Amino acid sequence: MTVAEYRVTGMTCGHCERAVEAEIRRIGGVADVSVDLSSGRVQVSSDVPLSDAEVRAAVEEAGYELA
Repeated sequence: MTVAEYRVTGMTCGHCERAVEAEIRRIGGVADVSVDLSSGRVQVSSDVPLSDAEVRAAVEEAGYELA
């Protein structure tokens, strides 16, 4: 299991959290996603290491940006 942490900017509410979480969960191999709205931190557990480009694309699809 691989765990990576990212910082996402632009999230302001619970809907933002859920949108980011849902998009990241669509990446193959993702086992769990934890989003902390107050800090903007997103922790992703996966079966295989994820590329930053995959995570960035998912976050941008949700309407936000990686810091």
